[in-house]
Amino acid sequence: MKNILFVCSQNRLRSPTAEQVFADWPGIETSSAGTNNDAENPLSAELIEWADIVFVMEKVHRSKVQTRYRSALRGKRVICLDIPDNYTFMDPALVALLKVKVPPHL
Repeated sequence: MKNILFVCSQNRLRSPTAEQVFADWPGIETSSAGTNNDAENPLSAELIEWADIVFVMEKVHRSKVQTRYRSALRGKRVICLDIPDNYTFMDPALVALLKVKVPPHL
């Protein structure tokens, strides 16, 4: 079982959508978090340590994750999906984009 963590800023739109889209995929467990202090589920070292792969939505998220959680990231892949904050929760266009960008890394 692989643990997959999806990260965006607020954990309200993109990363929860990704978590839900991949929740039923065989062989993986999903979670999501946000880099901002006021995120629905703020990112923590424990979540980073739990994850086998960390997917971030934008380069700024990758920078924040790598700066704040450097020691927790040892040996983990951080993959930037380059998905801008232009979507609503479970937006069909966002779901389609995630289904194209994420599976090659799983």
